[in-house]
Amino acid sequence: MKLRSMAGRALVAGACATGLILAGGTAQAAPAPSGSAGWEPLTPIPSLDVERYLGTWNQIAAVPQPFNLECARDTQANYSLIDPANIRVENTCTTWSGEQNGIVGNARVNDTVTNAQLHVSFPGVPTQGNPEGPTNYIVAYIADDYSWALVGDPFRTSGFVLSRSPEVSTEKFREIRAVVESKGYNSTFVLTSPTPGGATDIRPLSSV
Repeated sequence: MKLRSMAGRALVAGACATGLILAGGTAQAAPAPSGSAGWEPLTPIPSLDVERYLGTWNQIAAVPQPFNLECARDTQANYSLIDPANIRVENTCTTWSGEQNGIVGNARVNDTVTNAQLHVSFPGVPTQGNPEGPTNYIVAYIADDYSWALVGDPFRTSGFVLSRSPEVSTEKFREIRAVVESKGYNSTFVLTSPTPGGATDIRPLSSV
């Protein structure tokens, strides 16, 4: 596998933070108003079991980011524990030319109450080289069995749907769409990511 700098990449499967794949433009998911108080930042789940969250995740949908346009399919994130405050992040994908691409970074826990807000960094990547920084990776939803999760940044300019299994049925995508929209994302700007047994093309989650 070639490990090449994927500028600005965040976990994917962030993302890890931030995440990966997509073709098309660099559209962003506009935050939706929330109640009488207006727009509110993305909020974390009450408590993340970090040990259960470790391992490999498949990106099955995401908000397009400029730094992951080279990823065509099979985007994954693998998380392994370094110490109580830091997680090793390895993001990989298959490019449009069929090559394997990846990058290794670090996710640092910023919120020790929930463990669900982190700062993801990648050495040598402009603006993301420092392991310390503001939260850019929030676990906003996770299934009870930790089979899939939704992560994003406070402003919803990034968003990644991660699944333990690359296989995703139409019914599951519709369930995911409902959760994504309930968290303030416009599902038109969240695109499916091709995976074995999952999406075969890249399309708005709103059309699934």
